[in-house]
Amino acid sequence: MRPSANVSERSQGPPDVGVSVVILALDGTNRADARPTLRIPLVRRIRQPFLGDWALPGSRLRQGISLEAAASDALLSTTGLDARYLEQLYTFGDPGRSSSGLPMVSIAYWALIDADEAQGVHEARNVQWFPLNALPSIAFDHRRIIDYAPDRIRTKIGYTDLAARLAGETFTLSQLRRVYQATLARNLAPPHLPRTILAPGLLPPPRQLLPLGRPP
Repeated sequence: MRPSANVSERSQGPPDVGVSVVILALDGTNRADARPTLRIPLVRRIRQPFLGDWALPGSRLRQGISLEAAASDALLSTTGLDARYLEQLYTFGDPGRSSSGLPMVSIAYWALIDADEAQGVHEARNVQWFPLNALPSIAFDHRRIIDYAPDRIRTKIGYTDLAARLAGETFTLSQLRRVYQATLARNLAPPHLPRTILAPGLLPPPRQLLPLGRPP
């Protein structure tokens, strides 16, 4: 059978299903003179399509592997870390999202790596970390997937412990304020922060809040 006929036949069948992971880490929470920035690891494409461009880590779904396990494997192979926080982000399945024309569905997850963990991440071959506000050329429609994650953080950070998860196990009020400012992309007045983070459920154990200005 000719390749073109094979592609046409496959396009009428069920879509391939894959898992992509947006891994976010906050850099600079321990430096008072620097505003923290969200960073993300990307994988360089070593084959066509989009040869040389960068893509999210992920894989096709395999038999016997759950979605969350597949996402955890992608995070581990990219950063060398297990996921402390891993959540399903969105499902992307627009008919035109595949460059080959074959139907492809990506179930996207997002993972948070706190400031302490981020110091131990490694860059594997063809893996590089980029600031979220200075991304390189992105393959496929992965830029659209990436853009969903910061929006989800800004939505949830006001009523969950996401800021504390990004700050690390031990942090000062100043460090936590910088986390909020980086994720919300705006300044926070100092008097407003304690009322935000001390709300029930926003600072769970075993995380510790140190006095303002005292280094962990």
